[in-house]
Amino acid sequence: MLIGLVGGVLSGAFGIGGGIIMVPMLIAIAGLDQRAAAATSLVAIIPAALVGSIAYLANGEIDLAAAGLIAVGAVAGTLVGTRLLRRISLTWLRWLFIALIVAVAARMLLVAPERGESVELTVWVALGYIALGLVMGVASGLFGIGGGVIAVPALVAVFGASDLVAKGTSLLVMLPTAVVGTASNARARVVDVRAGLAVGIAATVGSVPGVALALVMPPRLSGILFAVLLLIAAVQLTVSALRSRGPAS
Repeated sequence: MLIGLVGGVLSGAFGIGGGIIMVPMLIAIAGLDQRAAAATSLVAIIPAALVGSIAYLANGEIDLAAAGLIAVGAVAGTLVGTRLLRRISLTWLRWLFIALIVAVAARMLLVAPERGESVELTVWVALGYIALGLVMGVASGLFGIGGGVIAVPALVAVFGASDLVAKGTSLLVMLPTAVVGTASNARARVVDVRAGLAVGIAATVGSVPGVALALVMPPRLSGILFAVLLLIAAVQLTVSALRSRGPAS
């Protein structure tokens, strides 16, 4: 429940689903391996993303057209990611996850979003949204993170979206990806749905105050805090990976 509460606040504040923090915490505190933590986190993201996206929508901070196009690619990508989750060794999975966190943290430190910016929908932008969805979906299924750490920086840095719109849109897209990914993991029996729901209930409670925090935080401060959180998670996972002597499977 504590893991879910922390993940929920971060989900609402940064539009990331919370998995980027919940996965390391599930490994360090709950004693799960990378595969089980990723699958459990994906379950928890569903209710947290639902409540968070409703809060952003109520404040007019979601691009529904962008969300729909990204979701098209994301659902397909999630199926690929969940299949890879069952085939990639834990050692490779762990280091890929760390590399992803560091790359996203660096991007958030370098890019300062501008609030209130809108994105004109063209054919190329639409294709870009679908491509972003594919990448987001693979990351969601593979790492159990919802894909927000991919979507939010990309929407801000590549498409020029406002940071609040990027966060709200990201949370909305997470819903279908998390549902599809969880269904795939459940069929493969690699997820404890009850544990995921326990984390998810607490995450839902924390998501609304998280959104309130996002609305009052300056965009530059939001990016810096997001990057710091990611780097802390990367350090914790690196220490855990170096100490691990278990089999890489």
